[in-house]
Amino acid sequence: MSSSSKPMAEKICLVTGATSGIGKVTAQSLAKQGAKVIIVSRSKEKCASTVEEIKKLTANSEVDFIAADLTSQKEIHKLAKQFTGSYPRLDVLVNNAGGLFLSRELSPDNIEMTWALNHLNYFLLTNLLIDSLKASQAARVVNVSSVAHENGNIDFENLQGEKKYSGWGAYCQSKLANVLFTYELARKLSKTKITANALHPGVVGTNFGINNKGLIGKLIQLYLKIFSISDKEGAETSIYLASSTEVQVVTGKYFIKKKQHNSKPISYDEGIAKRLWQLSKELTNLDSSL
Repeated sequence: MSSSSKPMAEKICLVTGATSGIGKVTAQSLAKQGAKVIIVSRSKEKCASTVEEIKKLTANSEVDFIAADLTSQKEIHKLAKQFTGSYPRLDVLVNNAGGLFLSRELSPDNIEMTWALNHLNYFLLTNLLIDSLKASQAARVVNVSSVAHENGNIDFENLQGEKKYSGWGAYCQSKLANVLFTYELARKLSKTKITANALHPGVVGTNFGINNKGLIGKLIQLYLKIFSISDKEGAETSIYLASSTEVQVVTGKYFIKKKQHNSKPISYDEGIAKRLWQLSKELTNLDSSL
C-alpha cells in the first residue's frame, strides 16, 4: 500500500465517544487512512461491535477499544493507564465524547454531569496522556466544541449550577470551556510539537440528547431529525484537523467547516483561561499539570 493511499499509516489515534455519530465516523476515517485506532466509549459491548464493524469496512485490523465511563475520573485514570501501558505514544487525541443534561445530575465524583463529561473529561484525559503525546514526533489534540459556546459564559460563582441550573446554559458553558481549554493548552504547548485545535461540527443528527426523557427530549430529537446534517458531514472537520497536512503546524485555532473562524471574544481572555485551568486542576485532583 502506498503512503498516499494510507496517509495515516503508523499513526496511533485515540477517539472518545466513538461508538456512534461523528466520533464513529472519525474513527472509521482514520482507520481507513491506515492509522492504528483505539476507540473509547462507556459500553464494552458497543465498543467491541463498533471495532469489528470498522475493521470490516476499512480492512484495517489495527483497531481496538478501551471501555470507560468518561464522567468518572477514576475510569479516566484507568483509561490513561491502560493506554500508556499498551502503546508507545499517541499521535492524535480526539476529545469528542459529550452530552446534554437538561436536568441537573451528578457524576460519580459528585460533579455536575455536563461539566464532568464535556469539560473535565477533556482536561483530565489530555493531561494524563501528555507524555504519550510528547513521545510523538508531531501530535495533535482535537477538541470537539460547538457554536453553542457563543451563548456560554464561565460563571465561576455558579459553575456547576449549584444556585440555578439550566441544561442548555450548562451545555453552552461547557462548550466555551472547551475553547478556552484548547487555547490555553496550545499556549502551554507552544514549545513542543503538539498542536491543539477546537471545532464546531455542525448540528449533527446523532443520538445527542437522547438520554433526556420526556417531551423536551423528544423535541430535541425531532429538531435534530429535521434540521441536522449527517454524521459524515459533521465529522469532516474533526477528520481534517486529525489528519490533514494543511494543518499539521496550526495550533490554538477554532474551525468550522474546515476553515478557521473567530470564536467568542471572551474565549481569548487569558486571565479567564488560566483561572479555569487552575480550577479544573483542583476539581480533578491533579498533582501536576502542564
